[in-house]
Amino acid sequence: MKSRQKTTFQRYFLLLFLLNLAFVSYAGSNQASTRTTWNGFEMLEFQFEGVEAKVVFPHQPNQNKNWIWRTQFWAHEPQVDIALLQKGFHVVYVDVVDLYGGPKSIRRFDGFYSHLIQRFGLNRKTVLEGLSRGGLDAYNWASRNVDKVYCIYADAPVCDIKSWPGGLGKGKGSKNDWEKCLNAYGLTEATVNELKDSPINNCVQLAAAKIPLLHVCGDADDVVPIEENTYRLAEAYRNAGGTIELIVKKGVGHHPHSLKDPQPIVDFILKSTGNQE
Repeated sequence: MKSRQKTTFQRYFLLLFLLNLAFVSYAGSNQASTRTTWNGFEMLEFQFEGVEAKVVFPHQPNQNKNWIWRTQFWAHEPQVDIALLQKGFHVVYVDVVDLYGGPKSIRRFDGFYSHLIQRFGLNRKTVLEGLSRGGLDAYNWASRNVDKVYCIYADAPVCDIKSWPGGLGKGKGSKNDWEKCLNAYGLTEATVNELKDSPINNCVQLAAAKIPLLHVCGDADDVVPIEENTYRLAEAYRNAGGTIELIVKKGVGHHPHSLKDPQPIVDFILKSTGNQE
């Protein structure tokens, strides 16, 4: 009897030890953080799964604890993010560079989403902001998580990897990125045409969920051609019954992103999240 009790206690303490070890490991990898400021707002920087992550806090969170998720290119043309911070939104980011919206990007986004909800108590629905290649991350994650998305604001977004970085159409492409992109998807140039899980195709899941989209693009973009990306996605989205707004900048290339006056973008996001003034 005593031997059996001793064995039970040993198992109990071993379990406690393992749980404590797991907690310490989690805390060490995800919780160590640095507080700083960004454009006058408090920012928390920390490591998540070994990569850079950020959360910027509004001075006064709105009642819904809304947030916008910048999927790539932190702090580039930040006027929309700053305007939303002033409206009580949080702004978040986790590094998925060189993952091109592939399976590893999706898994990291899944984990980061859960972390944000649990640690910061944010709204269970987000606004996704996909600049350039960030469009791949935004759409590929959103299509699997339609219940977690209010809307998508995409800016000169990549909607088909064959267009960029592949350069198999009108665009310049990027040989270095193409090799890394194929690797991220487990594809080769011989098998890439088999890929169906890209924004121009998976956007129909968002259309079925009635998620509004906004694309801001230049019609002279020779890096991510509007004809091969935004126009193809918009056609598929509308055919599937979805609503998409396009702001087309005449004579503008891939840069600059966003708008000098971001109000039309901000208005779209506030309307989509039920924060109209």
